[in-house]
Amino acid sequence: MRRFSESYLRRTRAGMWDDSRAALADLDLGGRARILDVGCGTGEFTRVLAEASEARVVGVDADTDLLSVASDRDSDIEAVAGDATRLPFAADSFDLVVCQALLVNLPDPTAALAEFARVSSDLVATVEPDNAAVGVDSTVEAEAALDRRVRDAFRDGVATDVALGNRVRGLFDDAGLSVVGTRRYHHRKLTEPPYDEHDVRSAAKKATGEGLDRHEADLRRGLDGDSYESVRRKWREMGREVVQQIRDEEYRRAEVVPFDVTTGRV
Repeated sequence: MRRFSESYLRRTRAGMWDDSRAALADLDLGGRARILDVGCGTGEFTRVLAEASEARVVGVDADTDLLSVASDRDSDIEAVAGDATRLPFAADSFDLVVCQALLVNLPDPTAALAEFARVSSDLVATVEPDNAAVGVDSTVEAEAALDRRVRDAFRDGVATDVALGNRVRGLFDDAGLSVVGTRRYHHRKLTEPPYDEHDVRSAAKKATGEGLDRHEADLRRGLDGDSYESVRRKWREMGREVVQQIRDEEYRRAEVVPFDVTTGRV
């Protein structure tokens, strides 16, 4: 399973669910008594669940450092260390078990779903991105196409399915869950003036190739027809233009990531 830093989770989840929670309707959050958020990380989604319900909400994660952040940010979050495929709870302990962007990082997501079903007395829900359908628009002409090239290569080279999206429905069947429904949520992220510190650091990483280098092994496996060195060179050229546009306060980038909320009954 891949690990993520606090800063990565905070950045990628910033503003998620602030605009609409309609895609969570099938979870019936207002009617829940006990909710478990598996792979909760720093607790961003755990807090959404707590705000939208009067349930006892518990977050579980294998990374104790991230759990500490979740607890420090919100003393009302009950954080428990545990593995998604070996949850430290008795059968039927919760009436809703949910995860956000977890299955795409697991080598055996069906095993996790079966464990979710074991500890749930009613519903299981997953919020998983479709990274094959991410849309990017940028004032740097080369960025959108190059971003797509890199995403496709990463998707082909990584060991897990990072584009599950609504195909989670098939995994629900395998885990013995009866699908209630699937709803799509679009998470929009915008970079524009005035830029913050993260925007500047992100541009610098593009210009140096640092962002790509962290995923070099996966990208090399996924690239077809282009060498990693060639793609990295184009990426750095694009990054230098991003840096220049930020200096001129002309850079704008919009990214839309679709998430599919799939709900099933035990």
